[in-house]
Amino acid sequence: MAFAEKIRMLREERGLTQTVAATEMGLSMRGYQNLELGATPRYQSLLCVADYYNVSVDWLMGRTEKREINR
Repeated sequence: MAFAEKIRMLREERGLTQTVAATEMGLSMRGYQNLELGATPRYQSLLCVADYYNVSVDWLMGRTEKREINR
């Protein structure tokens, strides 16, 4: 599953609109839409998304199947 598909799935699991998710993460609406459309995330955006949804960056980027953060 690609990054865009994962963040769309996470957002829908929480029952959020793109506008609400973007606002709560501190991202622009257009920027968040672009991520869901397949844009490559910038480092800071990637961290915002991972922190907001409480998932690992490695999972978001397809490096592991483990959603959990190793802390």
